[in-house]
Amino acid sequence: MKNTTIEITAASPSVEIHLDDGRTLKGKRGTSLGEFFAAITDKTETLIVAAVVNGELRELSYPIQQEANVSPISMATADGARVYRRSLTFLLEYAFQQLFPDAKLTIDHSVSSGGYYCQVEGREPLIAEELWMLTQRMQAEVESDRPLVREEIPLEEAIQYFTDLGQDDKVNLLKHRKKNYLTLYKLGEHKDYHHGYMVPSTGYLRWFDLQECNGGFVLRFPRRHMPNQLLPMNTTSQLLETFQRYGRWLTRLGIENVGALNNAIAEGRGQEIVLVSEALHEQYVADIARQIAQQRDKLRLILIAGPSSSGKTTFSRRLTVQLLALGISPFPLELDNYFVNRDQTPRDENGDYDFETIEALNLARLAEDLTKMTRGKKVQMPRYNFKTGTSEPGEEVQLRDGQLVILEGIHGMNPRLIPFELQSQAFRIYTSALTQLNLDRHNRVSTTDTRLLRRIVRDARERGYSAKDTISRWESVRRGEKRHIYPYQENADVMFNSALVYELSALKKFAEPLLRQVPHSSREHIEAKRLLAFLEWFLPLDANLVPDNSLAREFLGGSALKTFKWWQGGRR
Repeated sequence: MKNTTIEITAASPSVEIHLDDGRTLKGKRGTSLGEFFAAITDKTETLIVAAVVNGELRELSYPIQQEANVSPISMATADGARVYRRSLTFLLEYAFQQLFPDAKLTIDHSVSSGGYYCQVEGREPLIAEELWMLTQRMQAEVESDRPLVREEIPLEEAIQYFTDLGQDDKVNLLKHRKKNYLTLYKLGEHKDYHHGYMVPSTGYLRWFDLQECNGGFVLRFPRRHMPNQLLPMNTTSQLLETFQRYGRWLTRLGIENVGALNNAIAEGRGQEIVLVSEALHEQYVADIARQIAQQRDKLRLILIAGPSSSGKTTFSRRLTVQLLALGISPFPLELDNYFVNRDQTPRDENGDYDFETIEALNLARLAEDLTKMTRGKKVQMPRYNFKTGTSEPGEEVQLRDGQLVILEGIHGMNPRLIPFELQSQAFRIYTSALTQLNLDRHNRVSTTDTRLLRRIVRDARERGYSAKDTISRWESVRRGEKRHIYPYQENADVMFNSALVYELSALKKFAEPLLRQVPHSSREHIEAKRLLAFLEWFLPLDANLVPDNSLAREFLGGSALKTFKWWQGGRR
């Protein structure tokens, strides 16, 4: 064997990073990621706001001390969008405090055109001139390009800091924290906790606006697919009212943030919270059923739509129970049976079958069958064979006089789904988990995160999927929702919010073991780590407290409605 001479030497003053496009950058050891990217990024390119370094998400202030493989994260990605929006929220919070020190700002929920709906307490809503002043103050900070400084402090010191400021929502949240430290960000003398990384300085936050909306205002920001511009403001009045109704529910429960929820669980009030939450759900389902009953003479169809893991199946069955109590027996029509043959299925931009587009359905056959059914005629139903990818003859169905058809599927709000002559005879219900329970005034709980955690738990139990599998598919699922569901949500006659105030506490013990199994070497590990850090804020709730007809049972398991067969008496 040839002898090899090993020498001990001082570390090189320079270090290299290897980008995933094949380029290698060399700089002084300790140079931040932001400085590396500044040397190669054109200002016309999508803004880079973070990076993955050797498999871990890092902010741009992270210093490179050794050779690394690096993948830039831009605003066009989910992680990048979160970094940008979180930083922009911090900037808004800072500027608001400077101008209105005696008022309180709350970041409530997202709006579909790109933005967060915000409310002000302790004074009248901001008028147009005040919003302009607030915008100008934020713009001045962007132009000055001041650093957002990250610091880690002992938990006790953080609790005392927020206690002195009178921010009880943050104090209640922190007193249940298991870790003995907290990461704060600082702009000037203003400090706050925000759940996740930030951009390194205010100069990155170039795209935003503030606009009045329904007694509050919207902090507008770019959507991922157009990261360098703001989309036209879309005032979705139904969606806003649905969020506000949930906010009133939370007020009635006395639980307006996660800290208050944790307090209730720690005090042994978990069962009370579950029972009242379920009663509020049932109350609204019953109200929707009454609306349908009042219009039963003119209605022939009930259409239910919503994004993935919104609880559509359980909602439709709970609605049916309420309708049965009112003497109405709807017939469930399975939309999956109307898929076109596999060789006629459209393909997406990657050449894969696109089963989520409405063109994957035989709309002509569906229109013909619905027309016949609603006129009381006998119909030969199709049955789709998923193994062969072909449509086969199904059973014959004939509805009783006045019997309604209930149709659940992602295209329920799309006017193309049913024939024109039936449009005025349809009652449309949009359902989604539109939570307004936030960590505190400035840290939102994303409705998307709630649905993803629901799906991870359900997929593992019912389909045998790992959390890695579900996370890897999630981006495709969300892309389909943005194309086929969200553009039509305002067509709904009513919106049902399937969120339950306690559900993340109940899902916690099921989701955490699944997320910990995501391999560290995988890209999905970054998302799993983020979700685990998020769940740390919730105290666990005993899932045995959840009743077996709860919508949460669709995801936790043990639902009494899973095998509910109400339609057997509805045919002749």
